[in-house]
Amino acid sequence: MPIHSHSFVEQYHDLVGFGLDRSTDEATVKVYLQKFSDDDCLKEIIPRMSDQELEQVFDLLSSLLKKHLEEPEYHVLFLKEEREVL
Repeated sequence: MPIHSHSFVEQYHDLVGFGLDRSTDEATVKVYLQKFSDDDCLKEIIPRMSDQELEQVFDLLSSLLKKHLEEPEYHVLFLKEEREVL
């Protein structure tokens, strides 16, 4: 059984656009991230990215994880380790 999921993009059928309101912005970012991380999309885009672009993506994601997740959450939610969050 897979440990990662991308169900939001499959279930969301509302507006995808940015700048209307917080709720739509959050949903749009979820859709974009899940579509971007699709295996077929990554297979094509990653080799085309420059070293600087790869570093920028890595740095942005790493900084967001550090800023918004406590260490136990990081291990459970991102690393998918079997530990209790709280």
